[in-house]
Amino acid sequence: MGRKPIIPHEVRTEVERIVADFNRRTFRNSGIAYSAHYRGKYIYLKRNEYGDPTPICRLTYTGEMDAWKFAIYKYSDERYSDHEMFPGMGEVGGTVEGAMRAGLEAYPT
Repeated sequence: MGRKPIIPHEVRTEVERIVADFNRRTFRNSGIAYSAHYRGKYIYLKRNEYGDPTPICRLTYTGEMDAWKFAIYKYSDERYSDHEMFPGMGEVGGTVEGAMRAGLEAYPT
C-alpha cells in the first residue's frame, strides 16, 4: 500500500480549478498558461510560454487553502527561496492565485 498524498485530492482538485480559471482570465488562448505539479507537501507552479514550461514558484501546503507558504524560483542559483525580495511579493497573500499574480510581476511574460 502506498502512502496517502500529503495534499488531499479535494485540495488538488480546487487548485486545478483555480489555475484553469486564472489561465482563462489572464492569458485568453495566448499559448501561455500556468500548470501545477505536485510532490509531497509542495505544489510547483510552472508557466508554459510557447511550449517551454519554466519554474516560477513553490507553494507549501499548510492545511488551509488561503495560507500556502510561498517560495520564488531563483534562476541565479536554480533554487526556491522564501526569503527573497522580488517584484510582486505583495501579491502573494497565501493564495494560489496570489502566487500566480506574484509570478507574473516577478517574471513578466
